[in-house]
Amino acid sequence: KMNCCGLLTAQKEPVPLKSVGVELEVRDHVATVVSTLNYENKEDKPLEAVFVFPLPGDAAVCHFSAKIGQRQIVAEVKEKQEAREEYDDALSSGQQAFLLEESEQSPDIFSLSVGSLPPGESASIRLEYVTELAVQADDGLRFCLPAVLNPRYQPQGTETATPSLRVTSVPASLVPYSLSFSARVSSPRPVSKVESNCSLDPLQYLNPEQTQATVKLAAGHKFDKDVELLIYYKDAHQPTAVVEAGQASAKLGTLMGDPVVMLSLYPEFPQAVMSSVASCGEFVFLLDRSGSMDCPMDHSKRQETRISSARVFINGQPSVKYSQKTMEESLKKVEEMGADLGGTEILEPLKHIYSQSCIPNQPRQLFVFTDGEVGNTKEVISLVKKNSGSHRCFSFGIGEGASSALINGLAKEGGGHAQFITGTDRMQPKVMQSLRFALQPAVVDISVTWDLPKGVSVTVLSPPITALFQGQRSLIYAQLTGESSKAAEGCVTVKYSLAGHPSQNQLHFSLKPAEDTGLTVHRLAARTLIRSLEMEERERRGEQDKGVKKKVVEVSVQSGMSSVFTAFIAVNKGDGKAVQGPLVRRNVPTPNLSQCLGQGSDWRINLTYMFLMAGTEPKQTPRDPLLQLVSLQKASGCWVLDPALAAALGKTRKKVEKGNLHRWEVWATILALIWLHGFKVDAQDEWQLLAMKAVSWLRAQNGNNHNNKCSNSTRPALFVTKSSAQWV
Repeated sequence: KMNCCGLLTAQKEPVPLKSVGVELEVRDHVATVVSTLNYENKEDKPLEAVFVFPLPGDAAVCHFSAKIGQRQIVAEVKEKQEAREEYDDALSSGQQAFLLEESEQSPDIFSLSVGSLPPGESASIRLEYVTELAVQADDGLRFCLPAVLNPRYQPQGTETATPSLRVTSVPASLVPYSLSFSARVSSPRPVSKVESNCSLDPLQYLNPEQTQATVKLAAGHKFDKDVELLIYYKDAHQPTAVVEAGQASAKLGTLMGDPVVMLSLYPEFPQAVMSSVASCGEFVFLLDRSGSMDCPMDHSKRQETRISSARVFINGQPSVKYSQKTMEESLKKVEEMGADLGGTEILEPLKHIYSQSCIPNQPRQLFVFTDGEVGNTKEVISLVKKNSGSHRCFSFGIGEGASSALINGLAKEGGGHAQFITGTDRMQPKVMQSLRFALQPAVVDISVTWDLPKGVSVTVLSPPITALFQGQRSLIYAQLTGESSKAAEGCVTVKYSLAGHPSQNQLHFSLKPAEDTGLTVHRLAARTLIRSLEMEERERRGEQDKGVKKKVVEVSVQSGMSSVFTAFIAVNKGDGKAVQGPLVRRNVPTPNLSQCLGQGSDWRINLTYMFLMAGTEPKQTPRDPLLQLVSLQKASGCWVLDPALAAALGKTRKKVEKGNLHRWEVWATILALIWLHGFKVDAQDEWQLLAMKAVSWLRAQNGNNHNNKCSNSTRPALFVTKSSAQWV
């Protein structure tokens, strides 16, 4: 009879994992994360505990160790099959062993196996990784600790997960272990604030300059969402270069032995080019309509569903020319869409899209909206990369637990931009940012040149830059070989062409190594090189050349970083006493949010701004006055003077019919622009393109009809006086 004491799963099986503690250290835009997992066997027989869990898709796992009693065992990185065999051999001989391996299907899923944990014994597992923080639309830096791992759909004919990497999950409310989380933030610039989707204790500053601060997750986290932090600094992000000295024990001429530089570039494009947007293009919207998209965005409130947040138009027919008529037909289809198409099949729709010929002189922009619950992540990303020359891909991860590996991978390989929309996020700024990027002319002919002192050579470790966006960070890692004086400087120049205008950005930097960075930059550089080589290996799969895989293993072992072809292995040889008795396997569950208890109550489209160039949304009127005004703009860019517009402005129709213009549409459009500039200036990023469209329409009216009173000065700012805004 099983001794069911301690924590239990939904199947009444004891769970040996008791608690998870996470410590986050952020230095400017780089994060180091240390997770401690505490296990305890309260059964009367030895256990093997297997825990499949998510990590950020771009995380670089650099340390894995186990502490049993007072004994610390540090794991080594070995070729994966060799590590598995060593683990199995250790368990067969009664030794304790620990194995950490990355999923072969998706780099954001890991499996931790704790073997031969004797009755009554405890073990503490330490896992460390580093990652870069993504810049958000409002200049915040986003860190996400994945706490949710939803089951991922495995399409027919794709590779299945190995047994050790199959997910055991339970509803979030039944997770039988606790989470504690603390963060320390430091930067040369003051920390202005830290926000989160979870409850936090107050931010504590550690110095008068407010360049260092700490914050903690409030007690009682329910595992119903990923833990997201948004970190804001007082000054805008600036181009920087960090040179890190090599590891003293490593051989010169190797990745870990030589200095490595991390360049953070924030390109600034000519204002003349950025003031105009593309006037043509083919916009393709791919919406995930799988059953999991019917889950609520915020499980604590159970209101809006994922698909109601992301419902946009996807038409399987050939593209049609944009007009008021085709826009209204599109919106009618949107109204009819539901999360009713079974499992998440992204690969086949993408193949269909890529099989359609591009329209001449109409750049293709692909927008993908999904909760990311797929099991063939790498296959999907490889397909996007293969077709990257014909389009740009902008991805949106909807809801908790969206695969960061899939969402970031689609955008990276498709030359686009990734966004994550969770809980009660106001998505308009994020959607607007991606839309602005899509309307920005493609940057072409990108080249990077280096100017270094004599005797110093450079080996670029990052893949070539394929996309640049205004104000968005581009990272370059490079290995510096050779010697130079500490006072020496280097220079990197990025040249490119934007809308036919040749441009360049330069960054001068000191070759003197920074202090107190440890090996963080080397680890991130190694991760970048490993991911690039893994992609190359996948593209060449089936060929006889095994050199790429060998190179991945070599870099992974040398740098002590995880990869798809390697694993961390630790064996406790201890005092030589074997653990007695047959092993009982226990799968530690992870929280998932895919078990929905009904549909959300709000089916209106919040992703209105993907139609900003169309200028409207479904007939169901939103309560937000800004969204209401957006919903009334016509495809041409104008507004019509009717009761709906008056209501959006908070007036009666009689009140707004004070003008004496020949064209009521002109007057209505002017009123809408006055209202936007007078009352929604703080949300300008959300309606900027909409206003540009309206102004273009006004100017066209002036050119077509000299009888109306709208002149060339119909720029919104000229109408926004204090009195006019108050009148509206």
